[in-house]
Amino acid sequence: MAAVYVKPKMKRPGKGKIVRLAKPKGLAQATGPIFNRLTVVWVQGSGVPFNTTGFFARLIRNNRIVSTAAFDRFGVVRFNNINTLTNVSYTLQVFSPIGLLFRVRTIPARVETFAVIG
Repeated sequence: MAAVYVKPKMKRPGKGKIVRLAKPKGLAQATGPIFNRLTVVWVQGSGVPFNTTGFFARLIRNNRIVSTAAFDRFGVVRFNNINTLTNVSYTLQVFSPIGLLFRVRTIPARVETFAVIG
């Protein structure tokens, strides 16, 4: 179900008034993906990224490893061989620096970024 957003009122309650309406110039609407490669961010419940130095991730499709990439220290991993928007779903496995499996998530089709929370 789509969320319903309420437009802000033109006048503030109180003494405020509209002096002039400003229309932004030169702002183009995005027509395609912002990121050209699949990007995964690993964050805490509060939205703050984990320090993921040494961690790595694998993408699996039909029980085959499609790609492996290392996280940077800011909780981000980029799969350079996976274009976006993705056409298929993937299974993401996140590993510690010593090879322990930490998280398993399913990335749906038609995404360019994905967040692993927790």
